Amino acid sequence: GASSPEEYGDYFAWGETSTKAEYNTSNCPTYGLSTSELQSQGYIDNEGNLTAQYDAATANWGGTWRMPTYDELNELNTQCTWEWINTNDFKGYKVTGPNGNSIFLPAAGYRFRSWLDEAGSDGYYWSSTPVGYFDYNAYYLVFYSSGHDMSDYFRGYGQSVRPILE
Repeated sequence: GASSPEEYGDYFAWGETSTKAEYNTSNCPTYGLSTSELQSQGYIDNEGNLTAQYDAATANWGGTWRMPTYDELNELNTQCTWEWINTNDFKGYKVTGPNGNSIFLPAAGYRFRSWLDEAGSDGYYWSSTPVGYFDYNAYYLVFYSSGHDMSDYFRGYGQSVRPILE
């Protein structure tokens, strides 16, 4: 949904491929499903990640675009250099890998119910990986101006996606 790297783009509930007016747990079809239920209903594959049909990046960009896995986002979190910057009036992190390549992750906040919260100060980026021990959450990369980490939260919240090209 973004037309430039610094724009926020669209927000998606985990396992959903389109935006919506209201983000909550009661209108999220994956909320409360165990990993075995997610797999039997075709949401996740044998590796435990979203299938193409339920991957927001694949559905919206096509081709070989997909959402990053937990391990891929955690590699950004632990193996890259993070610099808080302001580019074209958008705050966020320039994340630079060991190979010198970088990506800008805007502090896009998240959506709950019909409102946007924490935009300009925090960023939340879904992985394609659900939490195996808790039937309501999925993993995501989270950051603030003071730091970054991996976490998990309710699948019904609208969060950003930054795709990977295979």
